[in-house]
This record gives sequence, structure tokens and C-alpha cells, in this order.
Amino acid sequence: MDTVSGGSTMKTDPRAVLSWALYDWAAQPFFTLITTFVFSPYFASVLAATPEEGQSLWGFATAAAGLGIAIMAPILGSVADATGRRKLWIFVFSIPFVISCWMFWYAEPGGSNSIAIALVAFAVGTLSIEIATVFNNAMMPSLVPAPQVGRLSSFGWAAGYASALITLAIALLLFSADSHTGKTLAGISPVLGLDPATQEGDRVTGPFSALWYALFVLPMFFFVPDASAKEKFTTAIRKGLSELHASLSQARANRNIFQFLIANMIFKDGLVALFAFGGIYSAGQLGWGSIEIGIFGIIVIITGILGLLLAGPMDDRLGAWPVIIFSLVILMICGLGMVSIDKTTVFFIIKTQAAPEGAQFASLPEQVFIGLGAVIGSVAGPLQASSRSLLIRLAPREHMSQYFGLLALSGKVTSFMAPLAVGIVTALTGSQAGGMSVVLVFFAVGLVLMWGVKEQRAG
Repeated sequence: MDTVSGGSTMKTDPRAVLSWALYDWAAQPFFTLITTFVFSPYFASVLAATPEEGQSLWGFATAAAGLGIAIMAPILGSVADATGRRKLWIFVFSIPFVISCWMFWYAEPGGSNSIAIALVAFAVGTLSIEIATVFNNAMMPSLVPAPQVGRLSSFGWAAGYASALITLAIALLLFSADSHTGKTLAGISPVLGLDPATQEGDRVTGPFSALWYALFVLPMFFFVPDASAKEKFTTAIRKGLSELHASLSQARANRNIFQFLIANMIFKDGLVALFAFGGIYSAGQLGWGSIEIGIFGIIVIITGILGLLLAGPMDDRLGAWPVIIFSLVILMICGLGMVSIDKTTVFFIIKTQAAPEGAQFASLPEQVFIGLGAVIGSVAGPLQASSRSLLIRLAPREHMSQYFGLLALSGKVTSFMAPLAVGIVTALTGSQAGGMSVVLVFFAVGLVLMWGVKEQRAG
């Protein structure tokens, strides 16, 4: 299909667009199964001595990955711009990512090295997939005309959400078992002879994520066009570092881009904490187990897909800025509602009965929590999708990989701050709700900074 954009004709290849979106589909199980809904609650409740210690250690691993991304992503983005090669770098970082996913299987309960294995695998896996994503994002402008970038970005996020829904359902129905009954959500024993006593159903999500990624990332390598080689690697390093310095200076000089990157840094910190501790928080406040947390995750993912399907056209029609502002406002309102809930309380002051023993989602606090979480899911994806489409509209075209490196830098360089703040406030107040309320501050500051950003390209 040929599309006219800005006076030039651009050919859009549907197969390339679909193959590009399959990257998000391929990578998503790591974030869904490992980071949020299955392995991280297992780490905090089984491997670590206490949930508080588990939350702290998981935060340190997240911080270590964020530091590595902060150092490497902008430099490698500059090198990719200079060499013109992106798929090569995706392949390079896919190797440690797949190995890291497989290592989660060996983090067995009571193992002398299990905690170290889990933390190293999580840090290296996070570092690898986030850097690979920088290069995948940088290919977007070559796939569709500029007016369709928002829709493409949302399509990629929607593919990721659909993958999350399917893989989480697979994990709940076939792998993860209830700690009391030893049965999965389907009422059967875990498949493949997985042993519930040693949490093999939770641990197998690592190898499953590795295989899922290895299979579905292949179309991107085969069908998405890459730029032709420009510079040799050694020359590209010198040129890339020089251009990185220039881009940092340019970003600081351009108040609009710089303010957006700072805002992105702050509200992404809030999202990091929200997703990193969401499972642990619901388990502590409402007493949910892995099955309940997984069902809640499926609901959030479904609303996330619906939100992305609506947000993509809105992004293209109204711009990315209104989508980001609206999403942050909703996150603040619903986040405040969620921290007001415990087993017998809604909105801080409304007292109600706790759920009967063994009854699933039977109490008012659980039902309100699910409703608020569903709304949060509907805006979290559009917030991230519109952030990358906004960058494409702001950044100079000839340095797109470089600026996506800066976006990754802004999204990860302080990613330890919100989890660390949650841990500190939780320790000081002795309250999970008090700790998680810190996330609202990050969303509020990000909103104030985004208010002053203009949706216009830098010269």
C-alpha cells in the first residue's frame, strides 16, 4: 500500500507491520508472568524470608537493571543510528534474554542459590529485553507514515496485551496450582507432571517465556526491513558517542523534549512500582492467592486491550499529549481509590464485611478493587503507547534510535526511586497502603511536567 505523507509517497507493508507488532507479542510474557503476576509473588512469598524482604530485593534487582539500561541504551542507540543496523542488536540482546528466562526454572524453594539465581536472571533479562525494545521502537518511522504512528504504537501495545492475556490464561489453567488444593484454575493437576509442592508451575513460566519469545520474534527478523549498513562498528562507536553527546546537549537545549523526558522519567517510575508490587499488594491487602491474582490480571489485561484499541485512533486524531494527560489523571484517581481499600474497608471510611472463607471476589472491597484495577489497566497501556508516539513526533527523524535510547534512559535511569520510596514508606508506616500511596506522587509530578509539553517536532 502506498500512502502519501508530507508530500512523499511511503509504501506500507502489512506483513512488516504485523511482524513488527509480534515483537511486543513475543516479549510480553516476561513482563506479565515474571515481573507482575506469577513469579514475583512466588519470589516474595516463597523464596524470600518475608514479603517485605522479597519486595526490597526485587526492587534492588530492578534498580540494577535500570542502571545498566541508563548506561547502555543511549550509547547503543547512537551506534545503531550510525551503523543503520537495528535487527542485529535485537538479536544480540535476545540471547541473554532467553537464557535468563530459562534460569528461573532453577530458582527452586529452599535452594542455596535460588534467590541469587532469580535476582540475576530478572536483572539481566530486564536489561536485555528493554534494550532490544529500544531498537524495535526505532524501526517504527520506516513502517508507516507519520500520521499513523500513534495507531501503530497502540497496535503493538495491543498485541502485547493480547499475548499477556493468552499466556496468563495458559499459566493459570495448565501450570500454576492453588497452594491448598494442588489444582490449577481448570481444576486439574499441573500439566507435564509439574510438582505443586516445589512450585514448578510458577517456575516453569521462565522457560515458557523463553520459548514463546524465541518462536514469535522470528517474523520480525525475516519480514521487517532494516536500514542498510552505513558505518563500520569502530567508526560508529566514535561517531555514535559524539552524536550522543550532541543529542544530550540538544535535548537540554530544547526545553520541550527535555521536559517531556523528565516527565516520562517520573511517571514511568510510578508505573514500575505499580506493576512490580501490584501482585504483592493485592495479596497482602485482600489475602489473594496466585489464582485470584491471576484472574485479576486477566481482567486488567482485557480492559488494557480495549483501552489501546480506543486510544490509538484518538492519538492519531487528537495527538499523543491529550491521551497522556487523561491517562495520568485517571491513574491518580483510581490509584487513590485502590490504596483506600483493605479486607473490610472501601474509600477509607466505608466499613463492610470481609469475604467468607473460600469465596472468590465475594466482598465489596474486592469488587471495588477489581473495578478500579480494570480502569487502571485501560489507561496504563495508552499512556506508554502514546509516550513513544509522542517522542516520534518530537524527535529529529535522523536521530530516532538515539532519542529512543534517551526515552529508555528517562524511563529507567531512576526506576529504582519509586520502588525504593515504596519500601521506605512501608517500613516507616508499617502499612502497605501507605507505601503504595507514594506512587500517586510520581503520577502527580509527571502530570504537572507534562502539562507544559508542546506536541511539536524539534528542529
